[in-house]
Amino acid sequence: MNRTIYFVRHGQTDWNAEFRFQGQQDIPINALGRQQAARNGETLRTVLSDPAAFDFVASPLSRTRETMEIIRRELGLPRDEYATDKRLLELNYGDWEGQTIDEMRQSHGEISEARNRNKWEFVPPGSGAESYAMLSKRFEPWLGETLKHTVCVTHGGVLRCIWRLVGKMSADEAGQLIIRQDRILRMENERLEWI
Repeated sequence: MNRTIYFVRHGQTDWNAEFRFQGQQDIPINALGRQQAARNGETLRTVLSDPAAFDFVASPLSRTRETMEIIRRELGLPRDEYATDKRLLELNYGDWEGQTIDEMRQSHGEISEARNRNKWEFVPPGSGAESYAMLSKRFEPWLGETLKHTVCVTHGGVLRCIWRLVGKMSADEAGQLIIRQDRILRMENERLEWI
């Protein structure tokens, strides 16, 4: 398939800085997150010969939308001319959303250990909670339907799914992968590369 997709994780939020499970809570990016988004936009400006020829799509949460709007500003494109897609939402952490990692370990110590043993398949407690495997099933159809060159702003969990689905990374490796907010993942002809 001849397509190039640039995946960008949203800029940092205060909850990211506090190591809180953010999931699908609508937390805005902070000052550092805005700087990261601008730098990612500058990077894209150097690699996209014709940004207007790309589709642009983001998760519907405010942190991804603001990141996208900053990127589009850096590319000299109209701020609001992009799509959103719910399949790009972050993993739902259920009852853990809003808790720090330390708080989760204190309140759910035995469950935390189960998660460490099989992070990819683990479903946190609470209504609507998802495993990475479930997120991957939600996201995979979007990936299959996206045939044009695209810039996508999404979340760390989705980027882990890309490494599992396209990069053929093991579930253990993908589940533990550190996803930085100041780098871009390029998928070109089904090959992955950080830029």
